[in-house]
Amino acid sequence: MTTMNISLPETLKEFVDEQVSQRGYGTSSEYIRELIRKDQDRAHLRGLLLEGAASGVGKPIGPDYFNGLRRCIGNRRKK
Repeated sequence: MTTMNISLPETLKEFVDEQVSQRGYGTSSEYIRELIRKDQDRAHLRGLLLEGAASGVGKPIGPDYFNGLRRCIGNRRKK
């Protein structure tokens, strides 16, 4: 693991310290890592949403689609 030093105003440091103690994190580093992971997830989801929006209109879903899903799930359970 590598180290990164950051500078925070006192009010933000107090907030981080408060979050660490109230939310059960062992250290401020754990809290910051969790924030970064959540931001990565959010960025990934945003990318997927933008990709979906750019893909155009899909075809309507009907009973055949859901029956196909049921067959697929049934086949996976049998394996």
